[in-house]
Amino acid sequence: MNNHTANKNTKAINELSVHEIGDDHLFTGLETPMKKDAFKLTDEEKKSKISILFEEIMDVMGLDLNDDSLKGTPDRVAKMYIDEIFSGLNPQNKPKVALFDNKYQYNQMLVEKDITFYSNCEHHFVPIIGKAHIAYISSGKVIGLSKLNRIVQYYSKRPQVQERLTNQIAEELKFILDTEDVAVIIDAKHLCVSSRGVQDDNSATVTAFYGGTFNTSAKIVELQNYLKQ
Repeated sequence: MNNHTANKNTKAINELSVHEIGDDHLFTGLETPMKKDAFKLTDEEKKSKISILFEEIMDVMGLDLNDDSLKGTPDRVAKMYIDEIFSGLNPQNKPKVALFDNKYQYNQMLVEKDITFYSNCEHHFVPIIGKAHIAYISSGKVIGLSKLNRIVQYYSKRPQVQERLTNQIAEELKFILDTEDVAVIIDAKHLCVSSRGVQDDNSATVTAFYGGTFNTSAKIVELQNYLKQ
């Protein structure tokens, strides 16, 4: 999606009310929407503020914050948000990646499949649980296998839309590996569909990015055959 298209989509969406959008699955561009001053507060300051605000939410819902089981919940939620499930919002947590020369002269596709990830839907803040499959063809450099997992985890640990997550992972790999020959497939279950709304526990969502050589029928079939094994 180019900037012009993204801006048109953003404008069109902004002209709709929240009620008109409802549960529609929307996203406005490749970048995760962030305020310009997103990192004005330190992580500790954010945790302190989230704890206070979440305590207020619990109080509004009528929960007894003096109960031994609940009184530590605001702090636990704040810590979980900043240090764990939304840690991918902070660019300081981006994994450092080292590249190595392709000394094996392996020039076919490398596939890392079934990378488990947990993300959260940005529309309802409930989990997205899925698996990512990544493939690339070396342009002269290779990446450690565990780093592929870490890239998936980094981009998944933020409020997300699956289409954006797919493209963010693909663009990051294209940049790091200096190649267009990258493929990303994500198969995920959205709890905003299964645990609320239509409450369909059987459906799953699949998204794919095929770049360079992978954007051919032959390579797509070859990749799909690897994933079936």
